[in-house]
Amino acid sequence: MKDWWQSQFPQGRQSLIITDANGYPVRIAYGEKGTGKPLFFFHGAGSWSYNWRYSIPPLSKYFRVICFDAKGYGFSEKPLSRREQNGHLVIESERIIRTLCDEPVVIVAESLGGLVALALAQEYPELIARLVVVNVPIFAQRLPHWAMWLLSQIPLEIVQTVDALRVTQMFAPVVREMMAIERRGVLFDPSTLTEEDVYWMTYPLIEFPGTLAKISEELQIAIKQIEQLQSNKPTLLGKIQNNLHAIKCPTLILWGEHDSWFPASDGVKLHQLIPKAKLKILPNCCHDASSGANEAVNKAIIEFLRDTDFLS
Repeated sequence: MKDWWQSQFPQGRQSLIITDANGYPVRIAYGEKGTGKPLFFFHGAGSWSYNWRYSIPPLSKYFRVICFDAKGYGFSEKPLSRREQNGHLVIESERIIRTLCDEPVVIVAESLGGLVALALAQEYPELIARLVVVNVPIFAQRLPHWAMWLLSQIPLEIVQTVDALRVTQMFAPVVREMMAIERRGVLFDPSTLTEEDVYWMTYPLIEFPGTLAKISEELQIAIKQIEQLQSNKPTLLGKIQNNLHAIKCPTLILWGEHDSWFPASDGVKLHQLIPKAKLKILPNCCHDASSGANEAVNKAIIEFLRDTDFLS
């Protein structure tokens, strides 16, 4: 099957080195297409840049579109010997943006990526000109899927052993079928999921050692955050919730009307807490908006950027 990066980006997959949150150099995979003002796509948990495949071509007509795989995800480096600290994605995303751009950017971010983007807008307001977040776990009460919960409960050492033995590669057909079932569950029209989609969505999980362990580690961080917040303990998630009023850049909130992971009422609440926010509920859309409602998402982004004088 043709290399996805080569099919999407003129220079294919590129890489850059940043210093991660632990102080070590790590390699980040990214691609870019188009010219003009920079627009970054942030992916969600367990995902990678492929999730934005339907938005790269139309948005690159207007912007310098940049997709990157966060550390531990997709084609980026997965440092197995070091544990991740809470908030590392925020720190590393800021460093990626500053490495690639010298002007304020547009961030379009889905799910966990949206949470990272909200934190960035609070911590580094000078970095972001416009913000679009989609189906964000800002008020999450639990991990939304049983497989996520399961991975968050298994000791990381066991997951690392399973990963090192390349079990996902040995059982690749089973992994792909499980992914297909899971992805159909977050699409309003499950028939839109193709065999090629499943192949690329599972590619890092099957082909790259460390992917499963890093996903598990990220989920363990997430569930600890949720549990500590519910126990009224200080958390990064709580800090982000309490500082939403500090986000000053024009912000568009997109939410799937039928999102079964994080209800649309969370989007309404988020809209009330960000001063310059607009809210658009996407009909016929579940959690996976970037794929399942890509035309509506792309249209909403372009209209928002025009309405806020970022696109002529």
